[in-house]
Amino acid sequence: MRCPFCGDQELKVTDSRNHGDLNAIRRRRECLKCGKRFTTFETVDLTIQVRKRDGHFEDFRIDKLIKGLESACNHTRISRDQVRAIASEISAELCEKQIRDIGTTELGAICMEKLKLMDQVAYIRFACVYKRFKDMDDLLMAIKNVGDTEDALEKE
Repeated sequence: MRCPFCGDQELKVTDSRNHGDLNAIRRRRECLKCGKRFTTFETVDLTIQVRKRDGHFEDFRIDKLIKGLESACNHTRISRDQVRAIASEISAELCEKQIRDIGTTELGAICMEKLKLMDQVAYIRFACVYKRFKDMDDLLMAIKNVGDTEDALEKE
């Protein structure tokens, strides 16, 4: 790594701490030559590829997952912190299983399972995008299924 100001490679880390939102480490660095300080973020390089419906591949990006989850959770009881926690949990599970590639429908199913347990409205919103309902019958069936799951949880 080089100093962004003078280009010298002699740096020292002055502070290091976790940055929980992005599952990263934030480091304050100081250039030993010019004395200027700057911040870097280190994240785990997920080499997971997401297989899109049209067959092409894209790198897994947690920020894109967060954006999709936030859209579904907007105006629900799920907070932004909870959305980030869900995304981090999914990312960690994929890394733990050492998955090299995953389809969007599989990734969507994982997200829906997490949302189903937290908020029915967020689950249905997310399901509308990922399941691509063809008509009202598909939507009504999804609503009935999430209601049945909620009833089963209350009986336990």
